[in-house]
Amino acid sequence: MSTEPLLTPKQTSRILGVTTDTLAVWRCRKRYALTFIKVGRKVMYRSSDIDRFLKRRTKGETTDE
Repeated sequence: MSTEPLLTPKQTSRILGVTTDTLAVWRCRKRYALTFIKVGRKVMYRSSDIDRFLKRRTKGETTDE
């Protein structure tokens, strides 16, 4: 069970450089696999899920792992 703080759509949109409306479209249309959490009507995001999303979307990066 994760205890990391949850981010609001507004905070997430700032990190990703998109609008909150864009995040809503992504959720509704399942445009991208960005995991989110529903608590009642509230939508929240884990920073680790955002990091994972960005890593999957990164192209042309080589790693030395």
